[in-house]
Amino acid sequence: MSKSSPNQTNVDAIVETIVYLYTESRRLTKGLARQFGLTGPQLTVIKLLEQFGDLSLSSLSDRIRANNSTVTGIIDRMERGELVQRERSASDRRMVLIRLTKKGRQLASQIEVEPMKLFRDALRSLPPAELDELFRILGRVQQNVLLGLTAQSGQNSGE
Repeated sequence: MSKSSPNQTNVDAIVETIVYLYTESRRLTKGLARQFGLTGPQLTVIKLLEQFGDLSLSSLSDRIRANNSTVTGIIDRMERGELVQRERSASDRRMVLIRLTKKGRQLASQIEVEPMKLFRDALRSLPPAELDELFRILGRVQQNVLLGLTAQSGQNSGE
């Protein structure tokens, strides 16, 4: 398929749109976080804990799509800043939950504009049928990316 084919042009435009949305979400998060003396990932953690309550490290890692070791570093810094605390689960003593401290809750409540609000509002403006179709298509794209990453990982480990 040539570079100038309509299909390739659409693929390129979609990739550019995805990169733009990703870049804008990072820019918005960083700018908002900076206003409150936080990093982008710290802001994301604070807002997730505010929204969902106590979360395990692995659940937090899954939600922000980062490795446990990366999230551990983020939580360590937030704990030193007295924004979060680690606490053993009452129902499963093996599990450690991450919880906002009073200082963390106060900070979270001061941050009125959630970084993804702009994107959620844009998506909510779509008719339900288009939203369903977009969700279905993005799910397929995500599956294909994961399959590609798995295949790539298998090739790299076999070298």
